[in-house]
Amino acid sequence: MRKKLLYTLLVSCLFACSDKDTSYEVVKNDLRAPAYPLVTIDPYASAWSMSDNLYDSPVRHWTGKDFPLIGVVKVDGVSYRFMGTEELEMNAIVPTSQQGDWTGRYTTEKPAGDWTSAGYDDSKWKSDRGAFGTKENEPTAKTQWGTRNIWVRRMVNIDRDLTGIPVYLEFSNDDDAVFYINGVKIHGTGTTCNKNKVVKLPDEALAVLKQGDNIIAAECINPVGNGLLDFGLQIPKHLETVFGNTAVQTSADVQPMQTHYAFTCGGVDLKVTFTAPLFMEDLKLLSRPVNYLTYSVAARDGREHEVEVYFEASPRWALDQPYQQSASKGYEADGLLYLKSGSKEQNILAKQGDDLRIDWGYFYMVAGKENTAYSVGNSTELRKNFVNGTLNSASLEGEDSNGNMALVRSHGKVKNVTDKIMLGYDDIYSIQYFGTNLRPYWNSKGDRTIEAEMLAAYNEYDKLLARCYAFDKKLMEDASAAGGKEYAELCALAYRQSIAAHKLVEAPNGDLLWLSKENNSNGCINTVDLTYPSAPLYLIYNPELEKGMMNGIFHYSESGKWTKPFAAHDLGTYPLANGQVYGGDMPVEESGNMLILTAAIAAVEGNADYAAKHWEVLTTWTDYLVEKGLDPENQLCTDDFAGHFAHNTNLSIKAILGVASYGRLAEMLGKKDVAEAYTTKARQMATEWERMANDGDHYRLTFDKPGTWSQKYNLVWDRLLGLDIFDSKIAEMEIPYYLAKQNIYGLPLDNRETYTKTDWIMWTATMAPDQATFREFIVPVHKFMNETIDRVPMSDWVFTDKPNWRGFKARSVIGGYYMKMLEGKLMQNNNDKIYQTNEKTLCMGNRPPSCWRYAGGLVAG
Repeated sequence: MRKKLLYTLLVSCLFACSDKDTSYEVVKNDLRAPAYPLVTIDPYASAWSMSDNLYDSPVRHWTGKDFPLIGVVKVDGVSYRFMGTEELEMNAIVPTSQQGDWTGRYTTEKPAGDWTSAGYDDSKWKSDRGAFGTKENEPTAKTQWGTRNIWVRRMVNIDRDLTGIPVYLEFSNDDDAVFYINGVKIHGTGTTCNKNKVVKLPDEALAVLKQGDNIIAAECINPVGNGLLDFGLQIPKHLETVFGNTAVQTSADVQPMQTHYAFTCGGVDLKVTFTAPLFMEDLKLLSRPVNYLTYSVAARDGREHEVEVYFEASPRWALDQPYQQSASKGYEADGLLYLKSGSKEQNILAKQGDDLRIDWGYFYMVAGKENTAYSVGNSTELRKNFVNGTLNSASLEGEDSNGNMALVRSHGKVKNVTDKIMLGYDDIYSIQYFGTNLRPYWNSKGDRTIEAEMLAAYNEYDKLLARCYAFDKKLMEDASAAGGKEYAELCALAYRQSIAAHKLVEAPNGDLLWLSKENNSNGCINTVDLTYPSAPLYLIYNPELEKGMMNGIFHYSESGKWTKPFAAHDLGTYPLANGQVYGGDMPVEESGNMLILTAAIAAVEGNADYAAKHWEVLTTWTDYLVEKGLDPENQLCTDDFAGHFAHNTNLSIKAILGVASYGRLAEMLGKKDVAEAYTTKARQMATEWERMANDGDHYRLTFDKPGTWSQKYNLVWDRLLGLDIFDSKIAEMEIPYYLAKQNIYGLPLDNRETYTKTDWIMWTATMAPDQATFREFIVPVHKFMNETIDRVPMSDWVFTDKPNWRGFKARSVIGGYYMKMLEGKLMQNNNDKIYQTNEKTLCMGNRPPSCWRYAGGLVAG
């Protein structure tokens, strides 16, 4: 109670601060992020800096495509670029399959000889249209490729002299690919999959590229899952740059709701902060599609300086591909100046898939009217006009490459100044849910306008900024107390990433839907085995959001649309939630997930009301686990990327705890006989599990393979929910065994590979007996994120023996990093309440597991 009072007082104090005073207290995050979150609204309105310095690379969407956003401060007439790069607009001289038709020769049997050279005889190879891939899952694939390997040769004609002009390869690959021009290697992807990736041709490749006919050759390996191979060439439309000077960045700091940068620019210091007020208890605010960019300029020499600040955004924020047609305009409303851009087509909810950007709805850059000029036009002209002091509001409409949007804030001679702009996106309709198009939650009834949301965001800025600083400080302190400094820094980086991988809408029946997008995987919407690992974050801050991830799956079964006796895997491909699209079911995985999470919600809320609403389908799923869960058949699980197999011991743990969760829920609902029967069954299954999985000093990966091992991360729920189903000696034996298997960057997932899942490490670590042991698991993960050479939004699938990601980025599952903090929340709930057992005795504080079995659930603190 005292902590809550102190927190309230702190927030009240911060509310009194004006927007001219940004000297809020922060707990510094020293992690060098793989990528820094800038704008985090939803899976589409998502922008990151993927370099150490904010000005060293373009601002990009999480997929890696440019979302150009430039920031420049002019101090006493000298311009310093502090954000983004002067990106090169590109022309395709050899189109990819998305830009035009192309034909290539290919073979799926390893060719003899120098098959990459221009003179190679490929006349016996097959000929067909590119791209090549698994057509059922890759919409750009024109020719089916379903084998492990493919070799492709493409004759291209270059109709101009490219001397002195940089040339870029644009490609898509899934999985490992290598590209050549006239026999000279251009680029190898390693194990990284890409969509529309652009790399500059090295000098040795440029040297053999000639006017006339050339051969681009590529090979690709698809060891598992989907396959794709596509490629083309691009050159810049122009090479001119305007902003020659950059600021000097002095720090970068990622907080849960904010990213802070500091620079020196001539005689002034510049601070830039990106803020997303993602307070999960306030759903209207959580869904408001507006972020803030705050900047503060302060003289370092005590003198006044002439200060102007320039921001420029590209129409590509509202386009899937840069070649799509767009229209931009500027206008005024309620004392604010708006720059707006969107595609001309506006084909709402017409696309579904993973590596896509939104191309319906509108991007907005908004500022206060005072001392502001804004314009729409060609990027080079806008920049020159700013440098020359001639940018004005005469031109407020533009199309395509003439649709860049710029605004200038002129502050005159000042010693210090603080101001802001707002960045936002109105997607009009966000999700299609079983045939019904749903608006975003903030406008679920269609009675709000984006201008009203922007005005509210502008007027609430002071209070929201103070709340964000207070929240960031408290979360960092709480996470540090739970797991140490490194753990807190990882949690800070995970917060916005996980939230921004969801979209909040309201179902036609009034249910809340908090729908995840399976970023950088297969693009599924509302995947249950994303809901499961991300759960700790939402169980801590608002279990209604956890229900929002489960409501659609319950509805799918209860409506009769899904008729199988186990839970579905997904509801479709984002943003279309019309039914499962995944090619294989995960019967034990998803049923166990739903049951455990329903019990976790009951634990947090202190009642089983949510379970009661869905009791019939929960019973069906539990009975399936009783029959099939102890020794799972050869089937997929959430770690399907590692291959699927029978007799999976960790999957069996999930099934057993799913049955135990049902028993706990039955007990909370007063169904005594049901509770006793299923809890007894779960204990019997656990006893049998221990006998079959025991391998002496650890437990096996599969029941039938001695000498194997795996992380038993699912076991964490047994203690957190107080189920007391498995013998405590299992975790006590596994933890030291794991520590002996760690590599420099963490604990592998199992004995088969050196890669890992970082979210599962957090769960495994939470089973450690003390914080010191917990940190032994966490520090290597922190080291990876701090040192990885792959600059992508935090990956959950990485190698443990080298600083490279294996796949997956920008995913919601890193909400699972909060498992250690969830443990603290549940234990605090326990310690705050008095429980009465069925023997009418009282249990308080750190009570033994035997007391848990009769506690009737947890009561929220």
